[in-house]
Amino acid sequence: MSFYLYFQRVRSKYAIINSMEKSRKKENYQLMLAQAEALFTGETNAIANLANASALLRETLPNTVFAGFYLYDGSELVLGPFQGHVSCVRIALGKGVCGEVAQSQKAMIVEDVTKHANYIACDSAARSEIVLPMLKDGHLLGVLDLDSQKVADYDDLDLDFLQAFLEIVLSKTEWNFSMFEVRA
Repeated sequence: MSFYLYFQRVRSKYAIINSMEKSRKKENYQLMLAQAEALFTGETNAIANLANASALLRETLPNTVFAGFYLYDGSELVLGPFQGHVSCVRIALGKGVCGEVAQSQKAMIVEDVTKHANYIACDSAARSEIVLPMLKDGHLLGVLDLDSQKVADYDDLDLDFLQAFLEIVLSKTEWNFSMFEVRA
């Protein structure tokens, strides 16, 4: 068999495997959205919902090394509920992928974090990242941040399903943190 024919067969097999992976990813996301609807129905507490959202994302996406939220305090992003290793606590607007997304209020996919000039290395295992802004009634609440141990692990399919996931979380959550204020 010529190298060309061998290469075509390998490429064809890779395309089939890649297609199966996309199909499985889509099925995983569809299941996750159904689970999110059930999980967040009747619970409005922001901390509880963000904590469970992080866990659900980490369970759904097997290559994930960080799944969590950075919340906007009016001047910077502050680490919120997450699943993963110890992480950066405060991120200025415009700094790192999370800060860029918070400032622009547009989602971003970084295929290879080692090649992104404004990347903040919070976890050395991260190889790719996707960050989505959390907006409610035009106001920035924070960002959803996912890091993968694989280069180019995120694509438009992830973006679409993660946006749908965020819509569920945002609609079912009461964004009132006064419940945590100390009262004398």
